[in-house]
Amino acid sequence: MHENSKQEDSFSYTYSAKQQQEILEIRKKYLPAEEDKMARIRKLDASVTRKGTLVSVSMGIVGCLLLGAGMSCSMVFTGAWFLPGIVLGLIGIVTMAVAYPVFTHIMRKERARIAQQILELTDELLK
Repeated sequence: MHENSKQEDSFSYTYSAKQQQEILEIRKKYLPAEEDKMARIRKLDASVTRKGTLVSVSMGIVGCLLLGAGMSCSMVFTGAWFLPGIVLGLIGIVTMAVAYPVFTHIMRKERARIAQQILELTDELLK
């Protein structure tokens, strides 16, 4: 008789699915951050283009500035600055033209560098 009275006196409450989801979301905020494999793959893939983009955009900007300076020298400061202005403008054009091939070269190099990591992670996820 004593055992039955303990079961009758106890109180049990289960949370609804919505409340459990909210509890899990709050709990997740306080757990140490774990990077899942899919997020790691995305991060690695984005890192491939980051370096190439930075270098090629910088080259394009420098080339554009050199072209503008060369145009200014040859059109505004005529005379002694005409020929150096043409040379400076041509250097700017070449710098801008080389920016995209430099981008593709850096991308190929970066892809080769992280290919093994990407392949290992994708193999783990596909299993």
